[in-house]
Amino acid sequence: MTPGKRGQALTKLSSTYNPAPAHRFNVGDPVAIKRSFPPGHRRTPYYIRGKRGVIERICGAFPNPEELAYGFDGEPRKVLYRVRFAQSHVWPGYGGPARDIIEMEIFEHWLEPADRAVEPADPDETG
Repeated sequence: MTPGKRGQALTKLSSTYNPAPAHRFNVGDPVAIKRSFPPGHRRTPYYIRGKRGVIERICGAFPNPEELAYGFDGEPRKVLYRVRFAQSHVWPGYGGPARDIIEMEIFEHWLEPADRAVEPADPDETG
């Protein structure tokens, strides 16, 4: 493959691994993780809730693991995104380089546009 054709091939590649035609967010969109604390098994880590990041890629639509954990079929499928966060935003007092990031795969129902994010109190902070 010539260098010109290689560049063309790379620009045609989608960031989607599996089809996700009804995705709500696009690559580059700023998002916030909902600060919700429902009981039971949740795939979204506690420490990332309420944090803001940017959509890095759309991974596809998959059965909802939060439903699968309780023996349901996981339908309808949920869109999964890879979200990029600045380490310094996730970990207060982070001493590494400002360019350090963490990427995490988060299902769409845990995301909201960053400009609409509402941050309810953490249940551990309200006593």
